Amino acid sequence: MDDLRKRTWAEISLDNLRHNYLAIRNRLPEGCRFLGVVKADAYGHGALQVSHMLQAAGADYLAVSCLDEAMELRQGGVYLPILILGHTPAAFLETLVRNDLTQAVTCLAKAEEYSREAARLGLTLRVHIKLDTGMSRLGFLCAGAHFDECVDGVIRSCSLPGLEPEGVFTHFSVSDEPGEDNEAYTRAQFALFLRVIAAVEERGGVCFAIRHCANSGALVHYPEMALDMVRPGLLLYGYGDDTGTFGLRPCMRLVTRITTIKHLDACTDVSYGRRYTTGQTTRMAVLGIGYADGLPRLCSNQCSFAVASGFAPQRGSICMDMCMADVSNIPDAAVDSEVEIFGEKSDILALCAAAQTIPYELLCAVSKRVPRVYLTK
Repeated sequence: MDDLRKRTWAEISLDNLRHNYLAIRNRLPEGCRFLGVVKADAYGHGALQVSHMLQAAGADYLAVSCLDEAMELRQGGVYLPILILGHTPAAFLETLVRNDLTQAVTCLAKAEEYSREAARLGLTLRVHIKLDTGMSRLGFLCAGAHFDECVDGVIRSCSLPGLEPEGVFTHFSVSDEPGEDNEAYTRAQFALFLRVIAAVEERGGVCFAIRHCANSGALVHYPEMALDMVRPGLLLYGYGDDTGTFGLRPCMRLVTRITTIKHLDACTDVSYGRRYTTGQTTRMAVLGIGYADGLPRLCSNQCSFAVASGFAPQRGSICMDMCMADVSNIPDAAVDSEVEIFGEKSDILALCAAAQTIPYELLCAVSKRVPRVYLTK
């Protein structure tokens, strides 16, 4: 038995990842750059391994959430340009510059802070301006009455000493959601994004080398919004291709083992809270996975897992380190049998429904104590 596969593990197919990268890349307009989003440990897949694969395959840029994530990549030998999407305090500007990192700038005040520190150190920081076109999170507010103030703020930010404004971007909030209202909202975000860029160029003479707004949802549903660079996140890992356009392959398979099998009498209570009681004599398997590994407790009594020749319904409250599943109707299920939590047989979307969440959360929730096993031919 492979030591990494002794209890619970996640199999990561680098071949599928490469396939997905090429499938997306091949549908981009000529000259359009590819930015791979590898924040949150590459959505649980392992940021360093994923980044090295993307680097070798020819990706142009990477994106992370914070400085710590960027430094993990730099210290691991990744040399591609890296965009930090979240906030970095100006006190770390020297670290940003010395490690050739690109920082998102989300308002004039932050631009001024970076500029002052850059001037003090005699350095130049490469930045991408973030526009808030409707996400209402980070970025220069630019809708309605905020438009002129936004344009002025962007122009002023780009003219500050010590800043090199390479790019401008925004983030769509419903590009992956169906419906006419969501389509109209996304198209309005896109139109506003282009209006701000045009006004900044016309009034301030600022031209950005890289304009990017196409996240996973936009790549699938609005390919015309690719512009100069695209930012696939979940799509890169094989999820979110609801049109089947790209023919993507899921990259993660979460697997555990049966550690014990018990024969329980009818009317036996199972696990914490006594939320499941056997209706008849039951062959109950104990699995080596729990919510500390990333299996949501909310799924208790709501899901099934692929084991041997069938599917075993999960029974009782999911515990921290283990859970139970009924294998009464799966005679070939035995101690040490593999159990697929999600992957080729157990659809992650079924588990999402049970957990009332989305694939992003389940992938990112696979904890650090779960070893990643990287597969490639």
